[in-house]
Amino acid sequence: MSVDQRTLESLPPPSVPPGHYGPVGQMRSEWTKMRSVRSTIWTLAVTVLAVVGIGVIATAVTAAQWNKGGIVDHFNFDPTARSLAGLFLGQIVIGVLGVLIMSAEYGTGTIRATLSAIPNRPLVLACKVVVFGAAAFVTSEVLTFAAFFVGQELLKGSTPYATIGEPGVLRAVIGAGLVLTVLGLFALGLATIIRHTAGALATYVGVLLVLPLILQAFPTSFQHATIRYMPLVIGENMAATRPDVHDFGGGVLLSPWVGFGVLCGYTVAILVIGGVVMARRDA
Repeated sequence: MSVDQRTLESLPPPSVPPGHYGPVGQMRSEWTKMRSVRSTIWTLAVTVLAVVGIGVIATAVTAAQWNKGGIVDHFNFDPTARSLAGLFLGQIVIGVLGVLIMSAEYGTGTIRATLSAIPNRPLVLACKVVVFGAAAFVTSEVLTFAAFFVGQELLKGSTPYATIGEPGVLRAVIGAGLVLTVLGLFALGLATIIRHTAGALATYVGVLLVLPLILQAFPTSFQHATIRYMPLVIGENMAATRPDVHDFGGGVLLSPWVGFGVLCGYTVAILVIGGVVMARRDA
């Protein structure tokens, strides 16, 4: 046996089979796919308009009409929450992007190539979660901070305004970005289970917007007991510095971080179910 042969035999076997990607390679692939698709760029552009644009409109209108407001409106005014008014539409848009990250591959059939490169399906989902989650987090935090600072500048001189160092303000701004990120991952999990864009989007919008409306058909006691657990309510409460005045019809809300923990629990559960379903079904 030659020296070269002995040297080759002494080397450890490759950790990844030939033709397959490891976690790092798969995350690079997911990043390439995400940033090279037009839908991602357009969705992110709409997210900017939603979070920052609506925040600018809301604060500008408030500043212009402040003197026309009543005493109760002035007392309950939350300048931080007003500048983050675009969070509502931003939650819908980030959900669209989360759905497309997974459902687009099923729709075009490219998921087969992805699963051929990495047969470990839960690993594929995990890589998508890491890449999309990181991108959504950075984007969401940049937008919420931008909406806050621009909004407070518009409020100065006409209405009370907030600074980032005031109690609850930094938590609200960071928390708003975290809510957007987690809801995007929640939508990704739904798309993993449903695999169809329209179906996943309908389910996401139903959970976010329709479910709180359905609760209004139930007795008040049931509404107050359940409304605090709705993702939409949790998100709005997280973005407020005065959650006590955002009681949603008299129901006692969860504290912002407890509510965020509940939202994370929903998302983890959906992603775990999605991973199990993805592993058991054909592409």
